[in-house]
Amino acid sequence: MKILIADDDPVSRRLMQRTLEKFGYEVVLAGDGRAAVEILSQPDGPRLALIDWMMPELDGLGLCREVRSTQRDGAYVYILLLTSRQDAEDIVAGLEAGADDYITKPCHPAVLRARLHTGRRILSLEETLVRAREEMRFKATHDELTSLLNRASILSTTHSELRRSARDGQPFSLLLCDIDHFKRVNDNHGHLAGDIVLKEVARRLLSSVRNYDAVGRYGGEEFLILLSNCDESSLRTRAEHIRAAIASTPIQTGDAELSVSISIGAMACCFTSADTSLEAILAQADAALYCAKGEGRNRAIFVHSPVAA
Repeated sequence: MKILIADDDPVSRRLMQRTLEKFGYEVVLAGDGRAAVEILSQPDGPRLALIDWMMPELDGLGLCREVRSTQRDGAYVYILLLTSRQDAEDIVAGLEAGADDYITKPCHPAVLRARLHTGRRILSLEETLVRAREEMRFKATHDELTSLLNRASILSTTHSELRRSARDGQPFSLLLCDIDHFKRVNDNHGHLAGDIVLKEVARRLLSSVRNYDAVGRYGGEEFLILLSNCDESSLRTRAEHIRAAIASTPIQTGDAELSVSISIGAMACCFTSADTSLEAILAQADAALYCAKGEGRNRAIFVHSPVAA
């Protein structure tokens, strides 16, 4: 594990480095507080820091305050202040500035090792909590079967894009897609095969769009795709690419190889305003989807202009 030593005394830095390397740490050195802040702010910076109280440029208290004020969603840094001060007022000042612990100089190696072990245990707990939070967030916003955005999330994303389009005058397009004859898959091959088809269609849809587009499971076998900065001239090409990604290769479901296609209601939203209704846009895309079904499936029907509420 990386650990930062910030101390303006080169002899003290070297002695501490030798001790920590014996403990198995990868040591990073800084000769002043400003350099230490820069190192700790890096994405792969150390999560543990031993900071001398008295340093040029920025002392230990100032470093603690700056790290805590700039640290938002980044990984937490556990800071131990190294000091010869032992007055209660100084200890309180260090902890209130953002230090997690302190150790007086000269420090006993066994005490230092134990304090660092405490810091690592706290960092490990923090990582566990962050993972649990991210898992909960993902489950709340994504469909369990396909791992795409769920209905509420894709609608929220589309609504935000509609507002951005009206504000910035940037076009976007959406595609409402439905798997053709999906009921036959469930009836003839079982719901497990149906789940395989849903997951594979979702995977192909996601791989067919850019990383800043959005794909969500709209409901059942329907999917909603949001294409940012996509106008009418490029929508046809994009829709055909997505349609072909599903139809070009059969899907293997156990012992069966199924030819699957989708119908698409595609809509270019190039002239939205603050009065444009998302519900009206979706209604038009849905009507276009039903036209695609009625005209033989495995095709896209295009709508060219949204309806204002």
